[in-house]
Amino acid sequence: MRIINFIQGTLIGLGLFLLVLIPVSSLFLDIGIPLRTFLYDASFVTVFMVMIIRPLSDIFIEYTWLRRLVIFRKGFGILSASIIVGFMVQQILTPDSTYFSTLFSSRFFSFDHYAIFAHLGDVSGLILLLTSNRLSQRLLKMNWKRVQKLSYVYFYSGGIYEAFFLHNSFALYALMAVTNLTVLAWGAKMLRKESDRVFTPLGSRLA
Repeated sequence: MRIINFIQGTLIGLGLFLLVLIPVSSLFLDIGIPLRTFLYDASFVTVFMVMIIRPLSDIFIEYTWLRRLVIFRKGFGILSASIIVGFMVQQILTPDSTYFSTLFSSRFFSFDHYAIFAHLGDVSGLILLLTSNRLSQRLLKMNWKRVQKLSYVYFYSGGIYEAFFLHNSFALYALMAVTNLTVLAWGAKMLRKESDRVFTPLGSRLA
């Protein structure tokens, strides 16, 4: 458990470090396209890990080590969203930035160049990052899990943008993998519930 906590803390710490480093460093130097592309790819890979761990653990329930990996969803999620939000803050801090002025314009929600998916990823990533803490859990209570379902919006919007605008073949395969595994996990849960209902002893049902 110490190793798991260490890895989790490292992921969260790295995410928060990048959240500060990306916008601050952009004030003093130009982040080149290769580094920017690497960070965006890293963000998508980590959110892919977030989305794939849960269905895998639900499908292969006999492998208890998969269930233990579910804890890393928080660390991977914070790391992924921190990169995206870091670049968002960078845009806001850029001199003569037009980010807020275009926020409610038609261009912001345009399907041209898949812009709407990029912005949906930005907004959902910001919300997820701000609510990935215990204080938000206490304040939102039952609604916290509903807010966290924005992870699907975050993943699919980012995946669509990466796959079809940036022509990232991994993103396309990741979208298909997560979709198929999520459906399979739901089916496996339904089958187990039906099996439990059928094989529940009669005495237990009447008790």
